[in-house]
Amino acid sequence: MTQRIPLQDLTTEAAVEHHTPPSKSTNSQSPSSKPPKLGHIYVREISGFFQRIRRFSNWLLMALYFGLPWINWGDRPLVWFDLSAQEFHLFAATFYPQDFILLTWILVLCAFGLFLITVVAGRVWCGYSCPQSVWTFLFIWFEHRLEGPRHRRIRLDKAPRSLNTLWRKTAKHAAWLLIALATGIAFVGYFTPIRALVVDMFTLDMHPLELFWIGFFTLFTYLNAGWLRHQVCLHMCPYARFQSAMFDANTLIVSYDAARGEPRRHHSQKGVEATRIGDCIDCELCVQVCPTGIDIRDGLQYECIGCAACIDACDSVMARIDKPLGLIRYTTERVLEGKATRFWRPQLLAYTAALFSMVVLLVGFLNARVPIDVEIARDRQALFESTVEGRIINYYNVTLRNQDGQTHHYAVSASGLPGLRLQGVDTLEVAAFETRSLRLALTADADNLSQPSHPIELRFIALDNPSITKVSETRFLGPSGE
Repeated sequence: MTQRIPLQDLTTEAAVEHHTPPSKSTNSQSPSSKPPKLGHIYVREISGFFQRIRRFSNWLLMALYFGLPWINWGDRPLVWFDLSAQEFHLFAATFYPQDFILLTWILVLCAFGLFLITVVAGRVWCGYSCPQSVWTFLFIWFEHRLEGPRHRRIRLDKAPRSLNTLWRKTAKHAAWLLIALATGIAFVGYFTPIRALVVDMFTLDMHPLELFWIGFFTLFTYLNAGWLRHQVCLHMCPYARFQSAMFDANTLIVSYDAARGEPRRHHSQKGVEATRIGDCIDCELCVQVCPTGIDIRDGLQYECIGCAACIDACDSVMARIDKPLGLIRYTTERVLEGKATRFWRPQLLAYTAALFSMVVLLVGFLNARVPIDVEIARDRQALFESTVEGRIINYYNVTLRNQDGQTHHYAVSASGLPGLRLQGVDTLEVAAFETRSLRLALTADADNLSQPSHPIELRFIALDNPSITKVSETRFLGPSGE
């Protein structure tokens, strides 16, 4: 009774020892629950239909990321988050901190859009649009050009250090650092006009905060895309963990057709014997091209980012051995079971309805948004003043922002009390996207004040466009009328 029961991990050790496949096949293949590789993954470059789509998507997204800070809209950058002025310029529109509800709305909208895409087509966002994947594939592209194909990179890392190894490694890391530096400069360029930023960088006249954030994102990009790579997707990205809860049997995912591919055969088997085995020749090309190092033949795994590199790799092999394409393909579990896929299902309908409703509400909110913002603060030097004529004066500090793309003349008026009058300026001109501050004085007859505080309204109307109107409430203070 003192002996302990021996334990072993049957899903790794025993399965590897006996080469037991996850399905009915008994040919040699990876175990069904093989843990993901934690070391360096030598990704093999592959071409094909889906990789052309992915490369086009990657280059387009990078062109937008690096190019937008250089494009101007009038006398300002097209996209500029001006933190010092608390103005956020996005194309023709300008937003302010009080518009942050829009940012929250947009983020929720993007989240529901991602959920909808996940229900329909799995992790296609990860494979084709995620910044981690985009920059990782870019780093791998330079790695392939400077160190050679996969087999050469493996030999290079195993070979003794030499001049050839040194210059290739140095060139690769220099290219990675240059890309990372450009990424950091572009990111800061969304907060500081990038033309002035580049000039300040070369003249060594940068603000310490700008230098810090450029350095931070340079290091962040270099480590994430150059060294961590798949570790970010497997262990740091929360989406990789909860996206599986959105999958169902009708979700379009990258899958291996085990019924057609098993049992696996060696590529040299031909003739009558080959008719009794599956189409998979166990070349492991699908594993070599996978950026996360998984074997798609083991079934659905959360590590799969849906980039379809294994589909293009397998199709190239099937074409060479005169077999139908699609042994690995985008499909659903229901199709693999010989059933029909149901596209419209309750989960998808719910996400679609929620997304459509939020889009309609957001568009309505933007259309109803008046391009003027007014902030009113009472003067703190005195509650009110009394004149010899028996009138009470209140002072207000007003901040008016013209959020429109053209200059407007605004008329100012006050209401809420009998005989309430505005002293001084009653019209003012505010240029496009300009913020003006002014001090207003309102007077009222003391006999009309029945209580110490009265609600009043200040109205600002654009004379050239009366639809641009802002009404703000405040209080008029005076002595009690009792």
